Amino acid sequence: MSKPIRMLHVIGQMNIGGAETMIMNLYRQMDKTKVQFDFIVHTNQKGAYDEEILALGGKIHRVPQFKGSNFLSYKKAWINFFEKNIEYKVIHGHIGSSAAIYLSIAKRFGLFTIAHSHNTMTESTLKGKMYSIFSYPTRYIADFFFGCSNAAGVARYGKSVVHSNVFSLLNNAIKTSDFIFSNAIREKKRNELNLDNKLIIGHIGRFNKQKNHVFLIDIFNMIHKKNSDAVLLLVGDGILRKTIEEKVSKLGLKDNVIFTGVRSDIPELLQAFDVFVFPSLYEGLPVSLIEVQASGLPSVIANNITDEVKITDLVKDVSLKDTAEIWADEILKHAEFVNRRNCYQDIAKAGYDVTSTANWLQEFYIKNHRGLIHDSKYK
Repeated sequence: MSKPIRMLHVIGQMNIGGAETMIMNLYRQMDKTKVQFDFIVHTNQKGAYDEEILALGGKIHRVPQFKGSNFLSYKKAWINFFEKNIEYKVIHGHIGSSAAIYLSIAKRFGLFTIAHSHNTMTESTLKGKMYSIFSYPTRYIADFFFGCSNAAGVARYGKSVVHSNVFSLLNNAIKTSDFIFSNAIREKKRNELNLDNKLIIGHIGRFNKQKNHVFLIDIFNMIHKKNSDAVLLLVGDGILRKTIEEKVSKLGLKDNVIFTGVRSDIPELLQAFDVFVFPSLYEGLPVSLIEVQASGLPSVIANNITDEVKITDLVKDVSLKDTAEIWADEILKHAEFVNRRNCYQDIAKAGYDVTSTANWLQEFYIKNHRGLIHDSKYK
């Protein structure tokens, strides 16, 4: 190839989050002389990864956010895009709500279409129900399907697709070497945070309903009653952050709960934590829990998260039906775990190292860009 093929990824906004981080992990590993990533985002706001994308040679295109009521104008925006950008041959869709729209239009323009499921369910709200309705036809439109877990694939596409030769797991891979545990890094980061002698409970995730921050604060309230040296570090941002800040204030925990915002030093923060807590209402297969295990950090998670995430013995699940106090006791028990060990090799052996995943995906893109859709390698 004289020029790299340009892969078109469809996403909401390239902020720091599970799917976005996974995409960037893969993007950084691509041979840019062979495969280049471009993005269509559904916002005019700048994303946290935008500058890096541009520096790596990627392009960022923009379409309006899909709201249902703007069906016709949204469809027209995509038609206009493909009429003006004829260089794209493969599209990789991470946005599910409107995938049936943009993937069907992409097929009309001759593109090979990929749908990617990152979650096991949607919220039981009107918005969530509308998502399911709009997303459902995708299973009859896309040429190929990825899922971060089998459960995420079944939830989005159904069992018949997941058990076919046009579905594949695409592991939420990480650069495992970034998470090698080091006592020196741990001490340095805890010193920077001014939390040398504290019990650090950590959580990483967007402030939205899915991540269940309301219950997380109830859990930490019980932890703090049992151990006044405990602090909770909440890494991330989102629409519910103000609501959670207000709850923290009402409980008198302002000095014990730290809102860090979006951070770029996740590997170092994980070294500083004593235990990781993840009471999500639903997940696909969280990148953060792969990173947590690679760093040798014990975690307590909701038992509705797929067992596929349990690569090591560092993960303990607890039912969301259990009380905040039961969660607190389990977390405090795991926080006593002091002999941190390196587990990054276990993560790599399980197929979650980004180098091997990126190599496979790069070849997959190239094959399908050339029209070899039915190559036996992908059956």
